[in-house]
Amino acid sequence: MQPTQIIEALLFASDAPLTVADMAGADDSLDEAAVEAAIHALRMAYEREDRAFQVYELAGGFQILTRPEFAPYLERFDTVVHTARLSTAALEVLAIIAYRQPIGRAEIEEIRGVGSSGVLRTLQERELITPVARGDGLGRPLLYGTTARLLEHFGFRSLEDLPRPEDLPVVLGARSTEAPDAEPRDDGASREAAGDAAATDDSADTAAPPADAHEPAARSSGADAAGTAGPAGG
Repeated sequence: MQPTQIIEALLFASDAPLTVADMAGADDSLDEAAVEAAIHALRMAYEREDRAFQVYELAGGFQILTRPEFAPYLERFDTVVHTARLSTAALEVLAIIAYRQPIGRAEIEEIRGVGSSGVLRTLQERELITPVARGDGLGRPLLYGTTARLLEHFGFRSLEDLPRPEDLPVVLGARSTEAPDAEPRDDGASREAAGDAAATDDSADTAAPPADAHEPAARSSGADAAGTAGPAGG
């Protein structure tokens, strides 16, 4: 078997990103340099042949995903795996945690101005956040941080792909009486992530409008980049 065939089979069958080190352990003939060369060769071949899928880098690994421009066609079929969309309230809480982690529920609620226990529970069930520590305050409250699942969900290579803090004034700025009415900048993913600071606590994620972007997963600006496209493989 050629290295490119082995790597393609692994990426095709996996439903989660695989690291170079993981793939190098698939066969004695592989090392990390050979895996990286195989990934590069596959990318070039898919581009040259104008395939409907590509190898994307996300969450510290690589995964074969259909290109975002094919999402409208795939959304018509129930048999295609779709990424569950998040409500505005969930995106808002997720953005606060992503930029302020580790952070406790009380501080999140102070920033939002509404209760957030239901949203936090939903985000934990989706494995997008997890308790990472305990605070020093009364009762030693849980502090939350983001998970690798968040990177997969939004198509980020790392947290460095998040929108810049200055693009999220409502979430990151000091709280004031004008914050609930402030309008975040209209930059797509930042707009969805920041949302309305006075939004009600909503744990029913499917009730809100989608936060989809039409950029390749590895170059996402912060919304569900690979969302409805889904894996090309199993």
